Amino acid sequence: MAIVASGPPRNMEGMNPSPAERSEVRFRVRYAETDQMGVVYHANYLVWMEMARTELCRLRGISYRDLERQSGLHLVVAEVRCRYLQPARYDDEILASAWLDSAHPRMVAFAYEMRRAADGARLATGLTRHLFVRDGKPVKIPEQYRPIFGIS
Repeated sequence: MAIVASGPPRNMEGMNPSPAERSEVRFRVRYAETDQMGVVYHANYLVWMEMARTELCRLRGISYRDLERQSGLHLVVAEVRCRYLQPARYDDEILASAWLDSAHPRMVAFAYEMRRAADGARLATGLTRHLFVRDGKPVKIPEQYRPIFGIS
């Protein structure tokens, strides 16, 4: 698996969002991720989105682990969307990208794109919305973390 930062991201419709950082995780589809037809099982795309999101946070200056340890905050998934466009198959090399879609003091949204590296084919797009939570209750993110999530 390789992790790289890339140029301006594209949102789910192919338009450029604000010029924020974009993460890109590169990996191969494992046999365990596929069904009998060699097609990736749909839930694995959510795992790939998490991989890209985790790297995006790291690129923006904090790891999930450090956020949790330093502040007691957790990012709880409130909504997930995934649009499947083409199947990924066993041994395909995949590029999973994530970028900030929107944010406010209580919630952040990440957008995603999964492509096949060999031909650049767009396989899936996605969006997740996360609440900032401490001790099981929604909270506003502390001021010191707001720039990491694009909140002014």
